[in-house]
Amino acid sequence: MATLFKNIKELIQVRTTPISFVSGDEMNILPTIKNAFLIVENGLIANFGEMKECPIENFTKVIDATGKMILPSWCDSHTHLVYAANREGEFADRISGLSYEEIAENGGGIINSAKKLQQTSEDELYQQSEVRLKEVIQLGTGAIEIKSGYGLTAEAELKMLCVIRKLKENYPIEIKATFLGAHAIPLEYKENKAGYIDLLVSNIIPKVAQEKLAEYIDVFCETGYFSASDTKKILEAGKKCGLTPKIHVNQFTAIDGIQVGIQFNALSVDHLEIMRDIDIEALKKTNTMPVALPGCSYFLSIPYTPARKMIDSGLPIALASDFNPGSSPSGNMNFVIATACIKMKMTPQEAINASTINGAYAMGLETKTGTITKGKLANLILTKPINSYAFIPYSFGNNQIEKVYLKGIEIDG
Repeated sequence: MATLFKNIKELIQVRTTPISFVSGDEMNILPTIKNAFLIVENGLIANFGEMKECPIENFTKVIDATGKMILPSWCDSHTHLVYAANREGEFADRISGLSYEEIAENGGGIINSAKKLQQTSEDELYQQSEVRLKEVIQLGTGAIEIKSGYGLTAEAELKMLCVIRKLKENYPIEIKATFLGAHAIPLEYKENKAGYIDLLVSNIIPKVAQEKLAEYIDVFCETGYFSASDTKKILEAGKKCGLTPKIHVNQFTAIDGIQVGIQFNALSVDHLEIMRDIDIEALKKTNTMPVALPGCSYFLSIPYTPARKMIDSGLPIALASDFNPGSSPSGNMNFVIATACIKMKMTPQEAINASTINGAYAMGLETKTGTITKGKLANLILTKPINSYAFIPYSFGNNQIEKVYLKGIEIDG
């Protein structure tokens, strides 16, 4: 059961030698093959090369990609896709002059989402979430990380993680689950943060691990939420239970959270809108992936991650959508890539690397997806006829994707 894509104008992100991620100057190198073929068999990439070397055999299906390009599907390593209801009211409040922090202090923000989610049944939460998942798949996402964190009670957090597991069972997209119980401090613990941390450490984290509902643990390490010291306690508890650390850090302030992440060998440190020189230096010679979330910066009108400075310093960067109801209500990775190019001065090559192989690494999937490599999943984007891959971020308001394939199967719209 083999499918041949022939006459591909350009096959993008071709890697014959396996790599984990790219950093610094290498981020601007994007290997491609022009006038190419690609063979998919049993859901995997079986072969590829120049058309002059295309095998002549009977294929189950032949797809003529004349004028079109093929690249690996996007790897979105940071989302909050499972949530209950939207927060467009807060959007209007922010336009009227309230800051993200002021909205949170008035009972909005994460606490607002938690209240709605606690009142929503698991079935309804699943139904809302699968609509969003289908949308991002059509926009080219073939691997995605989804966090809990809008429950803030044991029951609601586990409900979120069960929904993520059900999505994983029912859809062909690669899904990774992250426990983010330390997303905010619940109202009932407002004067007793230590009590909530104890609940997470002694009760909820062990339950999550016991039921194998998540692979990663995350903390919102930020002024007014969880301190660096708090983050250490929570990550330590997670690691003891077999959960790999990933953290939200340096979104509004720098409070040494990056250093904590490195101390605990975090797979990724995410947000990074505020970056000091000491933070950049600390990330050098580590295996921790810095993840930028330009959709959040765009929506909140806050600074963008200084990707240019970080890459020029030799660091890697991954890009992710931060899809959530409050600060980045879009899972469109095409827009994320465009915004990274336009606002963060990343080149198209850097942005595509950041959204494929580096994004895959940031959720532990670099051996399965993120590049055109033999044996990897055939999670592919077939573009419309375009002049070059730079046209994807250039045409920022339009969708240049014609078809999406997951494990070699075309995904219906």
